[in-house]
Amino acid sequence: MVKQKILLVDGMALLFRGFFATAFRGNYMKTSKGIPTNGVYQFLRYFLDAVNTFEPTHVICCWDMGSKTFRTEMYEGYKANRDEPPVELIPQFDLVKEVVDSFDMPNIGMENFEADDCIGTLARAYAIEDEVTILTGDQDILQLVDHGIRVAIMKKGLGNYEIFDHGNFIAKKGISPKQIIDLKGLMGDASDNYPGVKGIGEKTALKLIQEHGSIDDILANMDKLPKGVQTKINANLDMLHLSRKLAEIKCDVPISCGLDDALWNYDKKKITTKFQSLEFKNLEKLM
Repeated sequence: MVKQKILLVDGMALLFRGFFATAFRGNYMKTSKGIPTNGVYQFLRYFLDAVNTFEPTHVICCWDMGSKTFRTEMYEGYKANRDEPPVELIPQFDLVKEVVDSFDMPNIGMENFEADDCIGTLARAYAIEDEVTILTGDQDILQLVDHGIRVAIMKKGLGNYEIFDHGNFIAKKGISPKQIIDLKGLMGDASDNYPGVKGIGEKTALKLIQEHGSIDDILANMDKLPKGVQTKINANLDMLHLSRKLAEIKCDVPISCGLDDALWNYDKKKITTKFQSLEFKNLEKLM
């Protein structure tokens, strides 16, 4: 049986990357009505390049649905360090979904969950029979790598990807995909604003996971750890367990998307009309 090739796109990662890649030069690309479109335009450049590179049979785009999720209920400080989005980006949140719609491609998201959770849930379901590629710039998603699931991390510049799959992961990272959750439990995540164990950085956390395998095994062998590490862990036990929970992508979100709805097969006329309404030039050649 021929396997389908499913591309799951982390929509916010592409939109934010696209927006900031152009905004730092003050280039917001506005339509004649004054609507900024730079993030959407760059989103499309990244997206179409990935489709040409990975040649999927099916494509789905996943989104965050607001800043409050079950993680903010667990820990008030979660992502609390993030600034409000720039005013030029705000109208582009809806606009980018309209563009995705014009490709007859599903926009998937669920209140109270992050896009990562939707991606994880769909990836696990599809990987049972098919091959999944996740497109993102976000290293958190690496914990999902498995048989049938690979992650393409966008690097600087267009068309530049680092691929992590079941075969190369341990050689690249020194631990298994699932151990990423425990690694982040120990070291925390500055961009998501949770601390892990205060005083334990990536280097120490990686060494502990490589030596012991998991947080549970580390705690079971506390007497074998250096005194300084024992002290830090004992002082931050609650935050260690909480950080591990915050780091774990949920793969049982109550969503689904039938593959018939996600077939990569668009109406070029419909897309050209959408591009013209946004006054986009030079994108058709990428299709």
